[in-house]
Amino acid sequence: MAGNFWQSSQYQQWLFDKQDLMRERQPDLKILNSEEDYHKILIFFANFIQSLGEQLKLRQQVIATATVYFKRFYARNSLKCIDPWLMAPTCVFLASKVEEFGVISNSRLMTTCQTVVKNKFSHAYPQEYPYRINSVLECEFFLLEMMDCCLVLYHPYRPLTEYFKELAHEDSLYPLAWRIINDSLRTDVCLLYPPYLIALACLHIASVIQQKDLKQWLAECSVDMDKILEISRQILALYELWKNYDEKKEISGILEKMPKPKTTPSSPPDVAAQQQGNQPNVV
Repeated sequence: MAGNFWQSSQYQQWLFDKQDLMRERQPDLKILNSEEDYHKILIFFANFIQSLGEQLKLRQQVIATATVYFKRFYARNSLKCIDPWLMAPTCVFLASKVEEFGVISNSRLMTTCQTVVKNKFSHAYPQEYPYRINSVLECEFFLLEMMDCCLVLYHPYRPLTEYFKELAHEDSLYPLAWRIINDSLRTDVCLLYPPYLIALACLHIASVIQQKDLKQWLAECSVDMDKILEISRQILALYELWKNYDEKKEISGILEKMPKPKTTPSSPPDVAAQQQGNQPNVV
């Protein structure tokens, strides 16, 4: 495990350039014919992961790790590679182990999936949840392969807490900035920027909302304010989208357009290339 973010696989392998991210998404965007609909799909499944985590009583850091794993997978693979309805609980299952929350029992995970889909997401998936634990375990293998076992994540929560040691007089900003970090998981910023910049951007947004002047303090941080403002713009764009977006009415039609995977996971292209000649194909 790297001792700090700058030595970590997250910094060295898993921060994308925005153009690279868009290029990877082109096959899905051509089918959906809408970048906004693509983002709505990712937002929807981030909400699904959040609901699974809350039902399982996981810490927010575990939920955040699961969400970033999910976003990493689809940053490098098409939505048709593995069904996001299967990938979401797989990410939760793996994150709970990596973050040392404890292994979620197989039966509890699948029961929770069935309950959450039925009670909270039936507007998007009216049928019974179709997957069983053997599919999750197979999917976990592909997820580990694709991430090259780069599992340790640095989140913005810790730098945010450190910043508030210097801003004790502005402690009313802390819970709001924390919630904005949670919201930022519905955007691409976790794939594009270091966590300390995301924390500062969320703190900046919180200060504007509560009309607190942190300009001088931010200037003294000696960070790239253009990046802080770009992160802020992406988060604010999410809030703007939410203003006019009725997920319960729209998401079913958007998911209908989504590239359809096989019922069981198919090996991602990069994993398949590694396996060719070494192992039998997964059917």
